[in-house]
Amino acid sequence: MTNRTALGKGIEALIPDAPLTSSSGGELPVDLIDANPEQPRTRFDETALAELSASLSRHGVLQPILVRAMPDGRYRLVAGERRLRAARMAGIEMIPAVVRDVDENSGLELALVENLQREDLDPIDEAKAFEALMELGGLAQSDVALRVGKDRSTVANAMRLLDLPFEVQEMISEGTLSAGHGRAILALATGEERRQLAERVVRRGLSVREAEVLARGPKPRRRTVRARKTADPLLKDYEARLERALGTSVRVERIGHEGSIRIEYYSSEELERLMELLLSLERR
Repeated sequence: MTNRTALGKGIEALIPDAPLTSSSGGELPVDLIDANPEQPRTRFDETALAELSASLSRHGVLQPILVRAMPDGRYRLVAGERRLRAARMAGIEMIPAVVRDVDENSGLELALVENLQREDLDPIDEAKAFEALMELGGLAQSDVALRVGKDRSTVANAMRLLDLPFEVQEMISEGTLSAGHGRAILALATGEERRQLAERVVRRGLSVREAEVLARGPKPRRRTVRARKTADPLLKDYEARLERALGTSVRVERIGHEGSIRIEYYSSEELERLMELLLSLERR
């Protein structure tokens, strides 16, 4: 079986049932293992690492990492970055390791697949890992989906986030915005519009649904409705301000000293959102 076929079954298909015997009896000195410079994960949750480190201190490293031997007698990590980092945090000197003779591309592909199958990458790192797998093997999205056990639509939706401006991607990586927010923001055409909406969503703490409404913009009103709108510049200003605040179409009408404010909605979900928004004023 080739490496590409085995990847579809997970990294276990590429690792023997037990670590290969070495001079240390299946373990390697942590100090002899260098990180993979092509590691697809760029961010590590320090709290989660600390929890894993505490677990390794109590129970030891139960799952071997995957390395390859280097000409200088050291080892290059292929897969198991979190375990290696946590072991170092715990002061563990020897770690179970499987030594495999893999080239650079195979090593990167294994690291990518392991992270995508076993770890909760942040959405941007996940998208970059999918992209790297495609570039590494000249794969289509459907091929990548097969290797990591996900639907093609999941891979496609994840990779759409890479179309966001760098600043918005950073917000998602840091957890300030969710992937759902990011996909809603993609409805806007330009990078500048996307940046502005992302900042507004963060500043106001808006939900994904609210971001979708703002990205979609007010629905065009019928000509008959527009014809009835007032030409009063003050009321036009009120309408514009209310539309920005509520994320939907608003019409202000006045007859003498009286009038009405009409707020439009286009689904039951949007009605619930508007009700929550308006009722929140009562609680202030």
